[in-house]
Amino acid sequence: MNRYIAPVILSIVVSAVLPAENAVSTPAPIQQSKADLLAGIQRAICYSGFRKGQHPDRGNGAVNPSSDEILEDLRIIHDDAGFKLIRLYDSQVNSETVLRLIKANDLDLKVLLGAWLDAEVNNPGCPWQTEPYTEEKLAANLIANRQEVDRAIRLANDYKDIVVAVAVGNEALVEWNDHMVPVDSIIRYVERVKQAVEQPVTVADNYDWWAKHGGKLAEKVDFVSIHIYPVWEQKDIDEAMSYSIANVQAVRNALPNSQIVITEAGWATTASEFGERASEAKQTAYFDDLFSWTKQMNITTFFFEAFDEDWKGDPSNPLGAEKHWGLYFIDRTPKEVMRR
Repeated sequence: MNRYIAPVILSIVVSAVLPAENAVSTPAPIQQSKADLLAGIQRAICYSGFRKGQHPDRGNGAVNPSSDEILEDLRIIHDDAGFKLIRLYDSQVNSETVLRLIKANDLDLKVLLGAWLDAEVNNPGCPWQTEPYTEEKLAANLIANRQEVDRAIRLANDYKDIVVAVAVGNEALVEWNDHMVPVDSIIRYVERVKQAVEQPVTVADNYDWWAKHGGKLAEKVDFVSIHIYPVWEQKDIDEAMSYSIANVQAVRNALPNSQIVITEAGWATTASEFGERASEAKQTAYFDDLFSWTKQMNITTFFFEAFDEDWKGDPSNPLGAEKHWGLYFIDRTPKEVMRR
């Protein structure tokens, strides 16, 4: 039985869980048309292929998976899990390898390509950033961000038949991040990419930022990309879908004319931060209910994520939530949701 809230009582749910500034007497319709689906695909997955001992370059060099490992992953994602659309987070070497392998092996996979943006300003609101970045580091990041945007443009043009959209930045605007970029800078990057590629361009960030602050940026992007995580906001599975719908409703109310794509939504299977709220059974329930509802709404939805990644989060806490969002364990064995 699906746990999402039926449209007839949606207005009650919205008024109960949304911040007051987002509450409206008549919620704007969430329903989209099939033309609003990204590449005509509703069901998608976030992919980062870093296995045990591997990690992306976040300043100290990358340890990337091999071509054989990436190809194995892509076959699991497509052949076993049944996805045809994946999200990549940057335009570094690893992402280029993914695109090359999709093309070389004629895989039926499309890609939402990312351009990762590092901090261009210090963010005193980040709870784990104990020391501010130096001016030299911020200046170096600015150069690196411009280079990353140029790489995304090149890859989008080199793989036009595979890359269906480009996301400029990931959670670089939300108040708690450690890689903040001013919205005006992101708008300049968006405009640069839009001038150089044929594909639609977006920016991926938390739903609450879009709902409260996203008006100016929404006018520049081709569609709005939102992240929703009820389990991070102290919700258990019995409230998961009503809260998720309310998150989307908040964005729709604020940006009624924007096409919406959910570029992250998921449920951790192990998490010291969540206790019993994290489990394979609850991930399975959220997976089913979320995709059922977004299918009705014609919202492309990227579930987070394909595989567990142990490089994320606190290295001293193997049970940390950041490491356990995959539909598959880090050794590529399937969790409950993929064993059915």
